[in-house]
Amino acid sequence: MGKPESPVGMVELAGWSGQKHRGFLEGGLLLLLVLVTGALVALGLLYAAHSRAIQWPKEVGDICTSPGCVMAAARILQNMDPSREPCDDFYQYACGGWLRRHVVPETNSRYSVFDVLRDELEVILKGLLENSTTKDRPAVQKAKMLYRSCMNESVIEKRDSQPLLDILEVMGGWPVTMEKWNESVGPRWELEQQLAVMNTQFNRRVLIDLFIWNDDQNSSRHIIYIDQPTLGMPSREYYFNEGSNQKVREAYLQFMMSVATMLRADMHLPESSYLVREDMVQVLEMETQLANATAPQEERHDVTTLYHRMSLEDLQNKFGLKGFNWTLFIQSVLSSVKIKLLPDEEVVVYGIPYLQNLEDIIDVYSARTIQNYLVWRLVLDRISSLSQRFKDARTNYRKVLYGTTMEEVRWRECVSYVNSNMESAVGSLYVREAFPGDSKDAVRELIDKVRAVFVETLDELGWMDEVSKKKAREKAMNIREQIGYPDYILEERNKHLDEEYSNLNFSEDKYFENGLQNLKAGAQRSLKKLREKVDQNLWIIGAAVVNAFYSPNRNQIGRNFDKNGNMLDWWSNFSAQHFQKQSECMIHQYGNYSWDLADNQNVNGFSTLGENIADNGGVRQAYKAYLKWMAEGGKDQQLPGLELSYDQLFFINYAQVWCGSYRPEFAIQSIKTDVHSPLKYRVLGSLQNLGAFADAFHCAEGTHMHPHERCRVW
Repeated sequence: MGKPESPVGMVELAGWSGQKHRGFLEGGLLLLLVLVTGALVALGLLYAAHSRAIQWPKEVGDICTSPGCVMAAARILQNMDPSREPCDDFYQYACGGWLRRHVVPETNSRYSVFDVLRDELEVILKGLLENSTTKDRPAVQKAKMLYRSCMNESVIEKRDSQPLLDILEVMGGWPVTMEKWNESVGPRWELEQQLAVMNTQFNRRVLIDLFIWNDDQNSSRHIIYIDQPTLGMPSREYYFNEGSNQKVREAYLQFMMSVATMLRADMHLPESSYLVREDMVQVLEMETQLANATAPQEERHDVTTLYHRMSLEDLQNKFGLKGFNWTLFIQSVLSSVKIKLLPDEEVVVYGIPYLQNLEDIIDVYSARTIQNYLVWRLVLDRISSLSQRFKDARTNYRKVLYGTTMEEVRWRECVSYVNSNMESAVGSLYVREAFPGDSKDAVRELIDKVRAVFVETLDELGWMDEVSKKKAREKAMNIREQIGYPDYILEERNKHLDEEYSNLNFSEDKYFENGLQNLKAGAQRSLKKLREKVDQNLWIIGAAVVNAFYSPNRNQIGRNFDKNGNMLDWWSNFSAQHFQKQSECMIHQYGNYSWDLADNQNVNGFSTLGENIADNGGVRQAYKAYLKWMAEGGKDQQLPGLELSYDQLFFINYAQVWCGSYRPEFAIQSIKTDVHSPLKYRVLGSLQNLGAFADAFHCAEGTHMHPHERCRVW
């Protein structure tokens, strides 16, 4: 899950987010419950068809001919390519039909089963948000108002750049669009205040990432974190690697220059292409230095090495940053929510190498260049809220970066925006309309089965000693699951939903300002937590979201966190050393996958290790849970038209969850930034390691899907 907008410590388990991940699996047990349950639910037909969530007809023989079974069989057959040999390339065998029938839309950088589900979800949400009724509660009324303001294109076009020009004044101006910034603003310029305004007013954490989240060492309290920031482009590698990255950098620079030139014209300033280029080249050079100062994600997997708690005095002494006043900066941020620093206030520093490097960067670049950069990051974030000509300015950059040639259709963009910013309000609409009432019970039953299987499977692990196994069992039994949605969003008398958005007052003709309200509210919501006790039952994902998440501080299934979500290495040396050995096998396995779409770059076996462990353990536990269900009296029926065994159907369903295609440009990006392996390698890697798969398809040893050596962690 993720750093820029999402709280620290979430790990995305399925689907796509584009957010940075700060929770990691590298050091421990797989996300046994959420991931495996997600695997079971995602497998769909074979397993879920027999849960109480789907009412099948009474048995009428060995073949199920109900409409649901017929439709499911048709879906499976359409997705497959039976002409391929499953033991050679199971992904093509299971997904070849899907890949043939689905072309990546011009608006998308990739297209997968998850994207299809999201498309269908957005159609439902569109209808709900466009349905006007006087009976809506305040939170829902505001969500619909936000949607209408986003759809009000004529007003957005008419207002053009004016809303952006107004907020540039709040930031002290954008030097590249001013004739005499150094003389008029520069002398009064303070980096501490500028960063505080970016953080509190616009929820942009630039140069220094300051945020509030659960203390890794004490999950019952919140604490201030200081970390390295995100960058303007998706990956640090784009800033200094050669090859195709050069094209991305050039397009990024041109995008910056185009926007600055447009705003200068709107302010009736003389055209000065030389000045604009000179300023923006300096910005890109500075951001390149920042990228070089950040640590690669693969070096940030072990939270115990990232975590450094210290006093403000120690922070100031260790990272002076050429006179940067940390107390002033942090107090300025907290003042936005009326919180005062305590005399003994502590912070946790995650990004020590970055802060050590930042000092030289701040020393080299002028206030003008730093201000140009800060404002550029704000402008970059706000482009989507402006008129079409600003979006057109980024078209080439997005094409080079993602491979997309068209903007998303307006209503989808607006649905996605409202759902992302008002998850609870939109979720309440969605649940009432489309969430089956008994689904929670069905999924909870699956969770119980998976939990039981995981505990049983621990006995098979020769690399883990009994002491560690006992603690792993305790952790498994202490996981708190959150299924579907929190009940309060449906309770009319419960005012919590409306209170969540009480400080938002949207206007139908001010979409840009509505967006600024959301940014400020998001920042305040996070900062206010500092003096609040941690709510372990807090929901960190909306109801209308196609995804699954796991929150480490709320019970991290990893060697670095105990059953209460506190950072504590509870593994014995024996278990830790042997886990490392098991992991190295998987690092090597995935690191040898060469992806043709990404210029034949190899998968990063180290940075994807956590998710690979989860995928491997997830399908293994899901399969065992299915066998357990059968052994306890579960009754399967054949699907019409499929001459497949139950075991074969199970693995085909698993693979078909991950059917999807990428544009080459996005493949190159995702292999740098995604902690998940590419879709086909998520399937091939996990099933190559599972003996039950080779048995189900009678794969001879030495074939691609039955390698001589297999990797197993869980």
